Amino acid sequence: MSVKLTFVSSGDGGGISRSCSFTGFSTVQSRKLAKSLSRSSVRSRMSLKSPKAYSSLQKGAVIWDPKPLQVKKIFEALKKGLNEYLEAHQAELDYLSDRHKDTKRNSRLAFYYDLDKQIRSVERYIRKLEFHISKVEELYEAYCIQCRLRDGATNMKHAFSLSPSTKASRESLVELYKNFQECTEDMCFIEGALEVHLGEFHLKMKGLVGFARLCPGDQYEVSVRLGRQKWRLKGKIETDDSQTWDEEEKIFIPNLHEPFEIKVTELRGLATVLVGVVTCDSINFFTTKPQAIIVDITELGTIKLQLEVLWKAGAG
Repeated sequence: MSVKLTFVSSGDGGGISRSCSFTGFSTVQSRKLAKSLSRSSVRSRMSLKSPKAYSSLQKGAVIWDPKPLQVKKIFEALKKGLNEYLEAHQAELDYLSDRHKDTKRNSRLAFYYDLDKQIRSVERYIRKLEFHISKVEELYEAYCIQCRLRDGATNMKHAFSLSPSTKASRESLVELYKNFQECTEDMCFIEGALEVHLGEFHLKMKGLVGFARLCPGDQYEVSVRLGRQKWRLKGKIETDDSQTWDEEEKIFIPNLHEPFEIKVTELRGLATVLVGVVTCDSINFFTTKPQAIIVDITELGTIKLQLEVLWKAGAG
């Protein structure tokens, strides 16, 4: 499959498109609108956890910088992947139910009860998946509401900044700035809550491909980073052209904002030579089946890295 690659560059931030249709308000209207933008806390309404519970809000991360366009992409990919899981398990339930009916008529009692246990297990997982999907949809709906309120506050602030300054307009600006900050804060908390529902990525190392570039005795170090999570492994090219690696698999928790960063260096005694660094978008990984990916480490593709990615929904 193809994945989005960017050589030695950071991921796009993704801003918010602002409406240009604002035509101005009277002082009374502006005060009413400013009050209407104030909200009862999203965190109290939706029972969100403290910021320490979410990786995107931990120390060292950019706290109050929501990314609505990126969140939309992840939400759509996540929902599609969850629906794939739901369809697959529904198909499995239909198959087991058909066998259950046939077994009840024709087969052994023990086998019948074993099938019954499997059916109950799949039914429980389907209910968990359905709840998982509804929770993700609820969080994203709340996120979109806060985003629209934030956009409205931004447009009104811009309009007031172009009008003559009065005491009433200055008071409205202070209130609008407060509302803007509150909406921004709540958007970030919802992003953190969404991350909890992203599941897990299981990465397996499949080796380097380099044709003439890889020679027996060559040693390489591969570093895979996702936000604050890091996987570093070392490998060696053997005399029969096979490869040995000190680790095979690593679990990553998906991140809303950060792409995978893959770095390959060649180890030459005490020296290290950088082969290449690429970033890889994780949006395409939210699917039920394992994906074999081949990443060009160098711009000319003379050395490639083979990985297998399996996403687990985390609803179980």
